[in-house]
Amino acid sequence: MKAVVLAAGEGTRLRPLTEDKPKVLVEVDGKPLIEDVFDNLLDIGIDEFVVVVGYKKEKIMERYGDEYRGRPITYAHQREQLGLAHALLQAEPHIDDDFVLMLGDNVFRGNLGDVVNRQQEDRADAAFLVEEVPMEDASRYGVCDTNEYGEIQRVVEKPDDPPSNLVMTGFYTFTPAIFHACHLVQPSDRGEYELPDAIDLLIQSGRTIDAIRLDGWRIDVGFPEDRDRAEDRLPEAQLQTASEPEPEATNEP
Repeated sequence: MKAVVLAAGEGTRLRPLTEDKPKVLVEVDGKPLIEDVFDNLLDIGIDEFVVVVGYKKEKIMERYGDEYRGRPITYAHQREQLGLAHALLQAEPHIDDDFVLMLGDNVFRGNLGDVVNRQQEDRADAAFLVEEVPMEDASRYGVCDTNEYGEIQRVVEKPDDPPSNLVMTGFYTFTPAIFHACHLVQPSDRGEYELPDAIDLLIQSGRTIDAIRLDGWRIDVGFPEDRDRAEDRLPEAQLQTASEPEPEATNEP
């Protein structure tokens, strides 16, 4: 299964950390953000990467070349920063089957594999991780509007008045149907082609969309203080993982 990693962002809110590098090369706990993304994807069985690059793209391409830990990397170039739906469309020529999409600036420790399993089992057209955030933070994200049964009815990108505090986290699986939806998206009030608008088109057309609650944590590294929070949290997570008991050996054949 292939994974598309969106890594074209300039990261203006992360200045001065991004003055000489793209956002995904900002280091957290001694490792660039994009390497943490790659490693997470390898852990769930991804065997090929399509990386969408833009701002200072040569820094990424020179560092990783055509493979990461033995898995091939293909690069797609987003020449203008016109939103996530536009960025995803740059990868379309390289995708012909179900795939994973992951934002290159998120640090995850959680149940990513559950999303892949759900999409494959149900043959959903999209599945993604969602989490509840403080209401005052919801306007930073793609927000899910749910009905009285908790079913997602629509998604809206960075609304001024969020309909809920249930937000998309930046980890998705899709069938190629998402590309058709991205082609239909119109620019938002921000002048960008928004990925939540494309997902909303899938929902409104009756496509099967699954949302899975995040079991774990993630940090969207948008500001220097987010990087600092991730720096504090990752060593704790690594210690917790190291202290977990290994499964007992059995004598069963």
